[in-house]
Amino acid sequence: RVPEDMIRLLDSSDGNLITNKKRSLEVGDKVEGNYKGKGKWYAGKVRRVRSDGSIDIDYDDGEQEINVSPENVRPIGMAMGGGEMASRSLGRKAVIEVGSKVEANYRGKGKYFPGRIKRDRGDGTFDIDYNDGEQEMRVPEDMIRVVEDSSSRVEALAVGDKVEGNYKGKGKWYPGKIRRVRSDGSYDIDYDDGEMETSVMAECVRAKGSLKTSSSPTRKPRIEEGSKVEANYRGKGKYF
Repeated sequence: RVPEDMIRLLDSSDGNLITNKKRSLEVGDKVEGNYKGKGKWYAGKVRRVRSDGSIDIDYDDGEQEINVSPENVRPIGMAMGGGEMASRSLGRKAVIEVGSKVEANYRGKGKYFPGRIKRDRGDGTFDIDYNDGEQEMRVPEDMIRVVEDSSSRVEALAVGDKVEGNYKGKGKWYPGKIRRVRSDGSYDIDYDDGEMETSVMAECVRAKGSLKTSSSPTRKPRIEEGSKVEANYRGKGKYF
């Protein structure tokens, strides 16, 4: 006496689940999982398909995740938009060339890090300078994805870049340098006044000189007696 809603019909010809959507995933399938639903996709394999449709994943970097919703799992190479291969954009493959901004699967462990193409080896592999200062040679093309240039997208920052950070998110911006680029897109900053801050979210960091007010006026505002200002007191990086 098994209820009908606890039964799934298999196609008699090949044993696959019948579905009016995409092919169901199976144990051992190579996939990418939206880890903890935070928008970062990591490579791994299906360890278990549960009766409620959720999936357990063994990630290539050694992490595990259970009861992952199907919408947070996609076969390797599937784009987030649903159905089109990641290597295809409007019918043609993005060109990887020297200087291209990319994200690469570092050492094939399933985690993608931003960087730039340093050298095209001519055999389908590339040398990469990562934003965090690391380098990797002869990275296969299928482990690299091109980062689109877009005016609406913030340029990735690299170690040593001069920036301003919204210190502790309190609305005060202080100058400093990027000390570390973390895998989750956050940054560690060494401020010019000697302070340090770790795991600063990207929205609280801006390249030095990218003040919102700097692009709006067509000429520099005049400083005159009585003007309301903020000044870098004794050049120590704090504005009052």
